[in-house]
Amino acid sequence: MTDLMYRPTHDQHDQVTPPPPPAPPFVPPPGGSGDRRWPRRVAGGAAVLALIAAGGTAGGVVAERYLIDHPAAATVPTAAAAAATVTEGDDLAAVVKQVQPSVVTVLVDTARSSSLGSGVVLAADGLILTNNHVIEGGGTVSVRLSSGQTVPARVVATDTTHDLALVQATGLSGLTPVTFGTDDSVAVGDTVLAFGAPLGLENTVTSGIVSALDRSIDTASESATGGGSEQLGGLLQTDAAINQGNSGGALVDLSGHVVGINVAIATASQSDSGSIGVGFAIPADTVVAAVKRMESRLSS
Repeated sequence: MTDLMYRPTHDQHDQVTPPPPPAPPFVPPPGGSGDRRWPRRVAGGAAVLALIAAGGTAGGVVAERYLIDHPAAATVPTAAAAAATVTEGDDLAAVVKQVQPSVVTVLVDTARSSSLGSGVVLAADGLILTNNHVIEGGGTVSVRLSSGQTVPARVVATDTTHDLALVQATGLSGLTPVTFGTDDSVAVGDTVLAFGAPLGLENTVTSGIVSALDRSIDTASESATGGGSEQLGGLLQTDAAINQGNSGGALVDLSGHVVGINVAIATASQSDSGSIGVGFAIPADTVVAAVKRMESRLSS
């Protein structure tokens, strides 16, 4: 996921200069399709998105999306399903210890490339949530747990409207599902932690605050599967560092509740695609509703 300040799409930033020419096509590193050396590409090919900021922000941003789908009858835990509460004064390490086991890396292999994104555990048997753009390019999917165990997986449902997907990992049991917060529990200025595998660095956690609410972005993507566009609204904006590979990972509050799913960032340019403190996440209420709809289709 990359974001430039020009016609915001998945991220936002202010810069009136036109975007630079498209970056050259991705060339897989030597070592064949099994080469997973850092840095890794975002799943689904080059996901360069243009993002339109809410509120009439001048200029624009080109966003790069980061890199989830499963079976029926999985339950989406909510804040009501207790999770250890951590107060502002407590060490953030307590939140990390609580949430980290529920965050996974989603790996996608094709004949020509390998890529990755992040995901969160929805059910003890390995139902994983991630961004649709993580898996939309096709290929063989697998999931790596925070413990390092890697298992085969398959995409079982997608929601392209909200850029979400469900992936079912196989041969797993006893996983700890995340607990979702609610939109009305989030306020600008709240401390949040972002979990995932930025630039292929798995089990990474960054911290920041909720910078703004209800951001809307209009994305235009160019990927291995062809160009496309989509609109995402009601997003959380955060200055917690988010980079390629964080897509589908969790944005959590100090109670360990998932308040958003990381989806995009704004960057200074296509050539400089690192975090500049403007990231976006799909809010919890939207995620929970989308998961329920996907599971309903699976059971019908």
